[in-house]
Amino acid sequence: MTAHLLTIGDEILIGQIVDTNSAWMSRELNLKGIRVTGKSSVGDTRQDIIDGVEHAAASADVIIMTGGLGPTKDDITKKTLAEMFGSEMRFDEATYKRIESYFIKINRPMPPTMTDQATLPEKATILLNKVGTAPGMWFEKDGKVYVSLPGVPFEMEYLMTAEVMPRLVERFQPRPIAHRTIQTACEGESMIAKRIEAFEDSLPANVKLAYLPGLGQVRLRLTGVWEGPITPTADAELNTLLDAKKSELAALIPDIIYGYEDDSLQKALGNALLARGLQFGTAESCTGGYIAHLITQVPGSSAYFPGSVVTYSYEIKEKLLGVKQSTLKNFGAVSEECVREMAIGALDTLGVDIAVAVSGIAGPDGGTPDKPVGTVWMAVASQERVVAVKHIFGRDRIKNIQLTGTYALNMALKFIADC
Repeated sequence: MTAHLLTIGDEILIGQIVDTNSAWMSRELNLKGIRVTGKSSVGDTRQDIIDGVEHAAASADVIIMTGGLGPTKDDITKKTLAEMFGSEMRFDEATYKRIESYFIKINRPMPPTMTDQATLPEKATILLNKVGTAPGMWFEKDGKVYVSLPGVPFEMEYLMTAEVMPRLVERFQPRPIAHRTIQTACEGESMIAKRIEAFEDSLPANVKLAYLPGLGQVRLRLTGVWEGPITPTADAELNTLLDAKKSELAALIPDIIYGYEDDSLQKALGNALLARGLQFGTAESCTGGYIAHLITQVPGSSAYFPGSVVTYSYEIKEKLLGVKQSTLKNFGAVSEECVREMAIGALDTLGVDIAVAVSGIAGPDGGTPDKPVGTVWMAVASQERVVAVKHIFGRDRIKNIQLTGTYALNMALKFIADC
């Protein structure tokens, strides 16, 4: 079973807003075994909508549209669909009463345009919108399903969850599909592929492995599709198979795995700190607080992260972290000696059990033959030991900062695991 997602609205085409609806719908449809084969966007004109719907219907079983269902004159989706499906428009009393109740609930007067909002194509099955005014619509023609939803994200998500997905599953009974994700860091896609080549070659035909690379990270996603008869145990059997394959894969690369499914490095680090009752801090030079920013993206991080020290200059490194003037003079800020002293100083300055320190040349200028742009030293320290390492990234300043954050968090996570 296949689906095509069609977003309607000039604001998307001109880049005024970002289409997050399609990404959300794609994930939800995929989890139900409905394969999204295309996405497209069209403007707010009758012909654009007709062309977009016809193009989508040429290659998909289900066409899901979002946008153009408001009460203003530029919202013409409803009338265009009525024309396409040869339907008269009619005033729907139940929809009007629901909209009226909605405005009473939010304590606002109901605009006169809500009469138009409750005027709907007679051939449409009305999808009840309990969180907004615009109802969704469901059409069927020649074995295909056409769904029209409001473009407001929380209204679309409500209607997809409460109305659309249950109907699609009942109507098409798609094959079960399941995913498992392994999160890895600090090893490239090609190196991972080489390590797990035999595993990948041994996968059954209904299980696929995808490499999803990011900056300093690679997600390994296993996707399984049920190919046998659809029975009450099909979902459970498919999930059992994927769990086994995930365990088999994880056993081949334990040294680079930091988490599973939706885990992030900062979340994995936070969990490790909480499990051991440790406090953590950062001393940052070239990243300017970026590592602290990543850590504090996790709700509840204040339980283990009291703060960070951004020490960009030599003077501040000396004053706040106790880096020796002789160290900076003899070795420079981008050196093993400096980051070791920064990490040790952060332990006392921040009053933490473990600290990470980074100092480097983010670029695009400032490099030397001995220390080219992209050179970064990082260290992790506790009261018992200090570990330092050098990396040489690239010439792009933003990427260097982001890679430093990834590598530093991963280094800290491994340091804690060895405690």
